[in-house]
Amino acid sequence: MTTSDIDEGVRAELTRLRESIDNIDAAVVYMLAERFKCTQQVGHLKAEHRLPPADPAREARQIERLRQLAGSANLDPAFAEKLLNFIIAEVIRHHETIAESTPPTPGD
Repeated sequence: MTTSDIDEGVRAELTRLRESIDNIDAAVVYMLAERFKCTQQVGHLKAEHRLPPADPAREARQIERLRQLAGSANLDPAFAEKLLNFIIAEVIRHHETIAESTPPTPGD
């Protein structure tokens, strides 16, 4: 079946749904960008005070929190955990890069 064989009503519904998906994808990208702006600030603060890039206790709390949120939103908690682990790994990588490029503060 080719796209020209699809009923016009079905085609219109597919278009409507795909436009919604495209809008949601854009919102997700912009939300991630905002999240990374905040985590960059955290990375600079950690680097200035010589704190480690990773915080396993916080990460564990965040994973549990996100799993609970996912469950209440009818989203697979395992998927939500995988997504957050991917994001956390990227944040830690950024924090390590920031720490490597931040000179020691006087008195350190």
